[in-house]
Amino acid sequence: ECQQWTESNSDEDSDTDDILSGVQSCATDLHHHPQLGTDIEAVRTLFSDSAVSVRRYGSIDDVDVDLNINANFLDAEAAKAWRVNPSEPIVIRLHFSVSQYLDGPAPTVEVFQPSNPDHFSVGKQLQNILTVFISQEWKHLTNESVVVRQKSRHSWFKPSGTMKKFRARFSVWLPQSKYEAVMRYAEQRIPTLNEYCVACDERHVFQNGPMLKPAVCTRELCVFSFHTLGVMSGATEDVATGAEVIDLLVAMCKAALQSSRKSIIFEPYPSVVDPYNPKTLAFSPKRKSYDRLQKALDSILLIRRMAQGSYSEIKKQMDKADPLAHPLLQWILASNRSHLVKLPLNKQLKFMHTPHQFLLISSPPSKEARFQTARKFYGSTFAFHGSHIENWHSILRNGLVNASYTKLQLHGAAYGKGIYLSPISSISFGYSGKNTHILSLWVKVNTKCSHSFKFLQSSNLNCIALCEVITSKDLQKHGNIWVCPIPDHVCTRFLFVYENGQVGDVHINTQEATIQREILQVIASKPS
Repeated sequence: ECQQWTESNSDEDSDTDDILSGVQSCATDLHHHPQLGTDIEAVRTLFSDSAVSVRRYGSIDDVDVDLNINANFLDAEAAKAWRVNPSEPIVIRLHFSVSQYLDGPAPTVEVFQPSNPDHFSVGKQLQNILTVFISQEWKHLTNESVVVRQKSRHSWFKPSGTMKKFRARFSVWLPQSKYEAVMRYAEQRIPTLNEYCVACDERHVFQNGPMLKPAVCTRELCVFSFHTLGVMSGATEDVATGAEVIDLLVAMCKAALQSSRKSIIFEPYPSVVDPYNPKTLAFSPKRKSYDRLQKALDSILLIRRMAQGSYSEIKKQMDKADPLAHPLLQWILASNRSHLVKLPLNKQLKFMHTPHQFLLISSPPSKEARFQTARKFYGSTFAFHGSHIENWHSILRNGLVNASYTKLQLHGAAYGKGIYLSPISSISFGYSGKNTHILSLWVKVNTKCSHSFKFLQSSNLNCIALCEVITSKDLQKHGNIWVCPIPDHVCTRFLFVYENGQVGDVHINTQEATIQREILQVIASKPS
């Protein structure tokens, strides 16, 4: 049973009226427009009673329909990277006039999570996608089309533009209501948000497929829009609280920019809007200026070394030193498409002998799902991947790629094409650019590392990743050199950083039972 949508309600509902400040709820009595009630009930039948709720604003004709999309289908890593709370639904709120339900304008759209109002950045992307979808498709469900729909089984979706492939999927079923169509479309799009530009909604083109975090494409109009979409809203929080991660990202950017191979490996090149002229780009891939970029980066380095105080104070000092310094720092943060989180000391891999250990997840949900499926069939194990510090700026944004026989190749490809890995730490340390035989003595007498280390003050950083790899017949093992020709069969799990050219224990073998046990224990308890 349900209360009538009138301004005078029973006494027992007065508390609800006070809470909603004149906004009244109704579960089923939608007599103001019979088709609205029919559509609502169709959603409840197809999904659940909690999938939709309706409320009307007092004496005015407006109404909100809230469609609740379960977010628990996202794995923990994707949910954390996207700043989605998987324990509560994603709410799609449609606001429109009841009396003009079928023949009036398309409703306005709002996407949010109730407990996550400030950091739900993908909500803005999804809101823009659904706004376009609804504005184009709402008109197809008029009074006349409802009758036609009941008599015909052909889809009312018309293939055109970005939504063509999604409409093709819908053509196999007949939407019972407008809301079912919106919910189905949202369910199709949410897992793939990272595959499309947050501004223009066109598919990204990357060498190794999509990465974990949503991003903007390189079109100038999209870069301008990107700064108004709220996608970068978390950058200030990151600068204030994730100092070690931020300094590492800046150090990687510095190494790539100062490399003799920068024209090849400094990819992507920044797209930064000019703070004095928002209609132009101060940094653009079409007009590369490494010298100007270095100048802005030097200001970031200077302020990050010296600055104390709040984020706003640090920003003020950067703006004073160079007006492009802070916009560049924002780009460095926002363009990182991997989930990089510092591991607390009690959850670190002790055999790696460095306090600078990070959870590193770069695979999007689709790749991770394929990886998990392959693991069920073939199993998996762990191996190291070493690469020079100058390469990590690109790796974090483009993923581990098969660089064999391409311009990105640095160390050769003696065993053919593929991603090179090793179960032995010393081999991967060698690929990171250092002579491990000389430095191994340092590890034995310096097992306690300083926790106040600043990456930007180090003259030499080394990085190696610990990856999980599928043990199918495609994995080629040449002694302790492994080659995986299938990028989907390699997923990064951890990143280890060493200062001043030093490295950890060179005798680690990931195939030893004790090592594997510790890795699995950390993975089971790793922070999200």
